Amino acid sequence: MKKYLLAVQFDESAPALSDEEMQRQMDRTAKVTAEMQAAGSWVFVGGLLGSHATTVVRPGDGTTTMTDGPFAETKEQLGGFWVVLCDDLDQALAWADKCALACGAPIEVRPFMDAQWDGPARGE
Repeated sequence: MKKYLLAVQFDESAPALSDEEMQRQMDRTAKVTAEMQAAGSWVFVGGLLGSHATTVVRPGDGTTTMTDGPFAETKEQLGGFWVVLCDDLDQALAWADKCALACGAPIEVRPFMDAQWDGPARGE
């Protein structure tokens, strides 16, 4: 099984949803998440605050600087995500299809790297 990130691309320039529309969207996404859990594909899900809550930490010359706002100057930002376990890309795309319909936003599907880490175990 491979891990995939299903990233919600949120358009911050679009009009805000009404409270009722937001509740319907949350109900639809909760239903998809429950379906993922029942299928054994679900790993983690998370919604994010808007880019106004972003702090970017940039390295340079052995130190870092911290600035408010998103790294990229764009109206589309990461709005939330699911991490799922799937047999292959086709299965991840099938989940992304359901997620896009549930949240009414584009979903970017990206596989995790197959990590070959020979470093210390967690907690060491």
